[in-house]
Amino acid sequence: MNVLLIDGHPDEGRFSSHLLDTYQAALPDSATISHVNVREMSFNPVLRHGYRKRTDWEPDIAALAEKFDACDHVVFAFPMWWGAEPAELKGLIDRLFLPGFMYQFRDGSSLWDRYLEGRSADVIATMDTPAFFLRLLYGNSIIRRWKGQILGFVGFDPVRFLVCAPIKDGGAKKGEAKWRSRIEKLARSFKAKAPQKKQPRLATFLAPRN
Repeated sequence: MNVLLIDGHPDEGRFSSHLLDTYQAALPDSATISHVNVREMSFNPVLRHGYRKRTDWEPDIAALAEKFDACDHVVFAFPMWWGAEPAELKGLIDRLFLPGFMYQFRDGSSLWDRYLEGRSADVIATMDTPAFFLRLLYGNSIIRRWKGQILGFVGFDPVRFLVCAPIKDGGAKKGEAKWRSRIEKLARSFKAKAPQKKQPRLATFLAPRN
């Protein structure tokens, strides 16, 4: 079982990173683990030309693409800032989650193929917004986006999302034991909905185009 852990905090030693380490420590011994810190990657987060023409990947993105292609399960951990993930992580998604690699719209159709099927995902997000505020005031927008418009869009299923909040004013210390228990349970219980659908996509994506 190949597990890919992605730390999306732009600073080191932060609480979301600590929670991701907790997840890693709880993984079964049989898991093959890759741990990537976005802050240590070197890449331009701007998808300059959109999908009009392909922007070549820097070595760090190319290496991460290989890990996505091989993984059975991916875990993201990051803080929520202004209702979303940090800019560097968003830029990584823009650069990496490309048509032809992770998904493809069908010709003449609004439907699409999800090329990352057969894999599952967990998301751990820390925030100062209390969970009930996130739900009642904002409609769980970040949860719905990551489940439906990012990871679910390209085929990850199931996508589980853990809100760790609030963090400020001693909230991290108060809630850590509860969140640790939930994270350890996630690490012991992930399973893709349809693992038989997992297929490598990277070689086809990178093949020379006529």
